[in-house]
Amino acid sequence: MKKPLLVVMLVAVAIVAVWKLRTKSSSQASEDNLLLDRVWIDHMPRSDRDTINAFLAITEQPLGIFQAASQWKGSYELFRYEATGDEMRVVFPQNGDREKLTAKARRCTERGMDFCLEIEGSKRGVKRYYSRKGWEVGLDTRPDQLEDKINALVKVEE
Repeated sequence: MKKPLLVVMLVAVAIVAVWKLRTKSSSQASEDNLLLDRVWIDHMPRSDRDTINAFLAITEQPLGIFQAASQWKGSYELFRYEATGDEMRVVFPQNGDREKLTAKARRCTERGMDFCLEIEGSKRGVKRYYSRKGWEVGLDTRPDQLEDKINALVKVEE
């Protein structure tokens, strides 16, 4: 069952929708920067109770999220960041924690995915994530269009 991926991506849609309401400009993922504006997961869910880790950093605000969720239960933590090259300086507003991450995204063909991401320096999330073409998140896309896109992605997996 692939519903945990749907849950993770719907949370991402909700975050994008909130950010879109707070801003009028738009942003789109760049081929030069695979890290940002893209949904990253650590693995495809194997069941409805399988917890997957997700990472997403949006360029518009700039804000991001670390999330761990199954179809039934989940947790997340939002952060603000400044990025320079592969380095991200991250602040978690809830508790004031600060981290200096190294995030390297590249094209790959592992686990049926198109992209790989390695994150070092964080106590949150996991060290390795994966993404696919079409998992980009653009603020110029309406939330209902993103939901349709996510549903199409999940159907491909089933």
